[in-house]
Amino acid sequence: MSEVVLQGIGLVKHYPIRSGVLSRTVGQVHAVDGVDLTLQAGTTLGLVGESGCGKSTLGRLLMCLERPTAGQLIIDGEDVLAKGPAQLRRLRARVQIVFQDPYTSLNPRKTVGDIVAEPFQIHPDARPKGSLRQAVGELLELVGLPQSAMNRYPHQFSGGQRQRIGVARGIALRPQVLILDEPVSALDVSVQAQVVNLLEDLQHELGLAYVFIAHDLAVVRHISSQVAVMYLGQIVEQGSEAEIYDSPRHPYTKALLSAVPVPDPSLRGSRETIILHGDVPSPADPPAGCRFHSRCPLVKERCRSHQPPLRGVAQVDHAVACHFA
Repeated sequence: MSEVVLQGIGLVKHYPIRSGVLSRTVGQVHAVDGVDLTLQAGTTLGLVGESGCGKSTLGRLLMCLERPTAGQLIIDGEDVLAKGPAQLRRLRARVQIVFQDPYTSLNPRKTVGDIVAEPFQIHPDARPKGSLRQAVGELLELVGLPQSAMNRYPHQFSGGQRQRIGVARGIALRPQVLILDEPVSALDVSVQAQVVNLLEDLQHELGLAYVFIAHDLAVVRHISSQVAVMYLGQIVEQGSEAEIYDSPRHPYTKALLSAVPVPDPSLRGSRETIILHGDVPSPADPPAGCRFHSRCPLVKERCRSHQPPLRGVAQVDHAVACHFA
């Protein structure tokens, strides 16, 4: 079995809702509510779900950009939340991030060379032994850009090239884990394929582990070895790519997969599209019991009062949070 490089245990993130002149707390937004996940070296965990389900918040928790309300975060066998500032900075170098928007995630006032070299300024212990300029040039070549790009500014590049710059910055410290927060959603389809292929090549070459956050289930299937489906701050189904896509058990997962376009026109009429009625409940007031029960076509009285645990089903490495899975 591969080495576990990242583990979240019971991760919770609630944001206070404040009101009045004294800004008293009158409620909580349940952005992430009891998430367990394990990431092994060299693998990719695809994290999918509707907008507002908590995917990006979970990504920020895994990056230590936000402190969880409760739970544990283990990076390379060490409890991050129990560390002091200096130790936390060292652990942060092992988990880096590539942001969604390549147009706003790069400082327009800095050259590409300065942008890619920035992680070495924040983590001086990781500075290369040789020339910093040479190290930056090698990073740019690694992501498919010429060394001469380091003298130019972000506005002189296309969206796909900017995202390659973001990837170069993300791998500069040779991290164990890369959080990919919808890294191709702002790109054209043909450019998406190029960036995804680049990420796969880098994973094989550098032994990286990815948490790939996305809406596009077709892209997630292509790149992921494990898939976790989130709904309203909780993981409702998790398993291998083959199990989730070929044998989905949760009604929400089935609805998401039914909306994926079918490339072959002759097969489009053979699959039923599952339409979910109603809106996603507010995370400030999540429903009791199963959080999906207000939209679920299989809802029973038990679903309204008892929250189903995420538990294994017949297949190996497949867990579902549904009373009737």
